[in-house]
Amino acid sequence: MKSICIKTNNSNLLDYLLNELDYIDLDHIYISQKQFRHYKNIIIHYKGTNDIAFIHELSCILSCLIIDEIEENLLKKLINQNYFYFESLEKKKILNMCFEIFADDFNKYFDIKYSNLIKLFSSYLSDNKSIILSGFINFRIKDYIKILENVVDEAVSSYVIEKEYFEFVSLLKMYISSQPCNLDIVHLIYTSENSILLDSDKNIINVSDDIFKAKYLSDITFSSNDYALNGLLTLIPKKIYIHIIDNSVDEFIHTLSLIFEDRVEICSDCNICKIYKKTKTKNTFI
Repeated sequence: MKSICIKTNNSNLLDYLLNELDYIDLDHIYISQKQFRHYKNIIIHYKGTNDIAFIHELSCILSCLIIDEIEENLLKKLINQNYFYFESLEKKKILNMCFEIFADDFNKYFDIKYSNLIKLFSSYLSDNKSIILSGFINFRIKDYIKILENVVDEAVSSYVIEKEYFEFVSLLKMYISSQPCNLDIVHLIYTSENSILLDSDKNIINVSDDIFKAKYLSDITFSSNDYALNGLLTLIPKKIYIHIIDNSVDEFIHTLSLIFEDRVEICSDCNICKIYKKTKTKNTFI
């Protein structure tokens, strides 16, 4: 017979374990609870002959316990320790970004975390008859913590980039609101590879580095169409008609909409769009 005692005073963890142990896929399992001096204890007796399977089943349950019930607090702790200089709201955003990273590639991250924890628990339970959960979490899951640290670092990098992006947009909005309009209407003929600015008479506005110089208020770049943004920041039109030639509203168009707000109108099926779509298919984009 092999017996394992799991020690914790966290009632939520106790409930989780008792619930999961009911579904353990082995016969000859006997579970009891006892309150000793310092800890509440769940004692699992196994009277079967496959100790390896028994250890594996317990390791799976304990691994899921950490991922399901403890991981969020571990992430918060890492954020507070390594990035203490962020405000509380910023830390919450970083935590949410951690969850988004896990969700975007759920199978990959879950498999890495799960297999890592199972290995750690299996090794420990093979040689020990009892486990104090708090002690194990604090001192024996360093490889798992490293996985979380890497995700926190990635989330912080994404958050900083996003923050700089919105600061960039805010600066440009302030800039255009402080400048006079130089044109009533500008048409932006747009594809992801190229763009053309037209005036109200449909004449091409020449956009060059010499004419539109030093209008950026950030080093952030978006695409090969950055000169179009520079041109619009110089012209500051009252109305911008964006003609989407390849039917793709990408990050650059989204950024223009944020900067120029209600000055922007997007279309993809007007006469101008139709003309430029035809020229594009003939590889003679004007």
